[in-house]
Amino acid sequence: MKKSKISFSTTHIILLSFFIAVLLGAVLLSLPISSATGEWTPFVDALFTSTTATCVTGLVVVPTFSAWSTFGHIVILFLIQIGGLGVITVVSILAMLFHKKMGLSDRLLLQDAFNLNTLSGLSQFVKKVVLGTFLVEGIGALLYMTVFIPDFGLKGIWISVFTAISAFCNAGIDIIAPDSLAGYVHNPIINLTTCLLIFFSGIGYIVWWDVIRVIKQRKAKKVKIFKALTLHSKIALATTLILIFGGALCIFFFEYNNPQTMRDFTLYQKIQASFFQSVTTRTAGFFTVPQENLSNGSALVSVLLMFIGGSPVGTAGGVKTVTIAVVVSAAISAIKNKNDVTMFNRTLSKQAVSKAIAVICTSFFIMFMSTLLLSAVTDASLLDILYETASATATVGLSRNLTATLNTLGKIIITATMYFGRVGPISLAVALNLKKQNPNIIKNPVEDISVG
Repeated sequence: MKKSKISFSTTHIILLSFFIAVLLGAVLLSLPISSATGEWTPFVDALFTSTTATCVTGLVVVPTFSAWSTFGHIVILFLIQIGGLGVITVVSILAMLFHKKMGLSDRLLLQDAFNLNTLSGLSQFVKKVVLGTFLVEGIGALLYMTVFIPDFGLKGIWISVFTAISAFCNAGIDIIAPDSLAGYVHNPIINLTTCLLIFFSGIGYIVWWDVIRVIKQRKAKKVKIFKALTLHSKIALATTLILIFGGALCIFFFEYNNPQTMRDFTLYQKIQASFFQSVTTRTAGFFTVPQENLSNGSALVSVLLMFIGGSPVGTAGGVKTVTIAVVVSAAISAIKNKNDVTMFNRTLSKQAVSKAIAVICTSFFIMFMSTLLLSAVTDASLLDILYETASATATVGLSRNLTATLNTLGKIIITATMYFGRVGPISLAVALNLKKQNPNIIKNPVEDISVG
């Protein structure tokens, strides 16, 4: 009698890899060596911290800078880096270092982990991703050192490295103070460095290589950079800039006379703080102004920006810029009674539109259920709860001071939200990529319905 083999799809492997990383991190963080006091950490708190680090979220139930030892900080940093690059990527790189040849199954797994449309050049792509990540993080760390070394001495080197990796991976976890980067709200180096790290990681690796390709072409022959980019890059860059500048303008307007945030700032400081808030909502999680002091208008704008997040094939979370751009374009096409969805004089495939709608619906369902459940176990205001769940779903890490007050059930709900918010849309995208449509399948009859 033959034994049945248990087979795992790439979706299962991605889900399982994140779960194992979270569980191992939780075990390590629960040990006395990870605690600043040398005592055992409650497992629910260790699990929450491990999840927020691996899912590069940034919500914390205990102050990161004071609750954990140096060993604990190292564990958290490793989890952030693994979560930013992706568990599958890290395992693949280790295999390459040991000269293990990548088989077809390995390539398929990487393709699905990065949500790519081709198997060609995957090894080189992964190598470039890792090298590019370390290069940008290294530059960010050096820029941070110009401020943190004078402020913290030699410890500033470690703080700079930690902050650079956390910013690039969009984790938003720091070891500076309990109020994130609020102490550096007026420091242009910290603001600019953090915003650039968030921008470059959130724009996506595909856009990196595409821009480099076009720049090289420009040297050989005169071409307009934006025009020569692929459709994906055009959508990602255009949507990102619209969201950053649009978000900053809204926040500037809502917070201009807010005495609890920016009223006493100079005009330049208000512009700087507004841009930082708009950029950090791209799933980074750092803040320079207290989130609980934001006006309702700014809070709602931040919720929307958090839900959208960064761009595909990067370290950011959210439903992604390209996804929202596709759905908005589809809505405009429907309003104009057009059969095709077009962007930048190109027609989008129906599969891309369906996939975008599915990802948004999945993320919205996760956020809605989390909001509903959290409302049942906490007495916080609905806006604070929505802010928390949107932050967890999109793996942002911004909070209106609700995380630290959560009870055990609340912690479990947000832990699950961070996990599903990180792997849910990814797994859905993978599942949609894996599902091959049979051209000979019998189709059901078509019938019109009334919509709207």
